[in-house]
Amino acid sequence: MYLSIKRILDFTLASILSILLSPILLCIVIAIKLESRGPVFFKQKRIGKHKEYFMIYKFRTMRVDTPADMPTHLLEYPERYITKTGKILRRTSLDELPQLINIVKGEMSFVGPRPALWNQYDLMEQRDLYDANSVLPGLTGWAQINGRDELEIPLKAKLDGEYISKQSFLFDCRCLIGTFFSVIKADGYAEGRKKKR
Repeated sequence: MYLSIKRILDFTLASILSILLSPILLCIVIAIKLESRGPVFFKQKRIGKHKEYFMIYKFRTMRVDTPADMPTHLLEYPERYITKTGKILRRTSLDELPQLINIVKGEMSFVGPRPALWNQYDLMEQRDLYDANSVLPGLTGWAQINGRDELEIPLKAKLDGEYISKQSFLFDCRCLIGTFFSVIKADGYAEGRKKKR
């Protein structure tokens, strides 16, 4: 029953939040434009439901000369590329707010497996084992509140599979509440490879 109305709930909530958060969104747009050249939004090809491609939207947090199609936590020295405004946006996850557009368009949900980069074949292969590529990707998810960037791919896929098996309104609420506290504490947040000592 819940899955049949989840899309309606996603669309309604995303539309309302887009209006309510518009003053904050405008302030972020101004801050990005004042600090560095380049577009306000960052668009990137991601894997959606049934492995179909879509363009994800984020606020741009890095310089325009940043290497493309590489997860930021895999960059050796990401601090070279992240702007001052971007650092704040990333740590607070405010850079993800433009994904409300993706949710309104029906390309994402509020809760689900985080959308993989188009070239993260290993993650997609592991998710196939749990049927985790069969649902809309989420703004947040079960794996996000259980390790985020620090998770190894097999464990991340397993957690995505757990989400698939437990999907419900209450479980989605649990993920959203957990995300709120994870963002506050910056749990699992990582930028760049750990340096060798």
